[in-house]
Amino acid sequence: MNVARTIEKKLAALQPSRLELIDDSALHAGHEGAKGGGGHYRLTIVSQQFSGKNTVARHRMIYAALGPMMQQQIHALAIRAYAPDEAATPVSQP
Repeated sequence: MNVARTIEKKLAALQPSRLELIDDSALHAGHEGAKGGGGHYRLTIVSQQFSGKNTVARHRMIYAALGPMMQQQIHALAIRAYAPDEAATPVSQP
């Protein structure tokens, strides 16, 4: 099973209504973290479990779900985590 699929399976514990994972590892070829085998990913996730939680708490929930992958298979993870009511609100663009 590839790393992206494993990430998605582990994040299923957060019961996301939306999960988008983009593997940007190829953009970082030669980067020090990539040399060790860790990938670079962008995550957008929407879950009811994030309701009432601040950004730090949401990220901690994601890191907990991913466990040791954060020290091994994942070198960088850019996270956008939303509660369902936040995801329904359009994000203003500068």
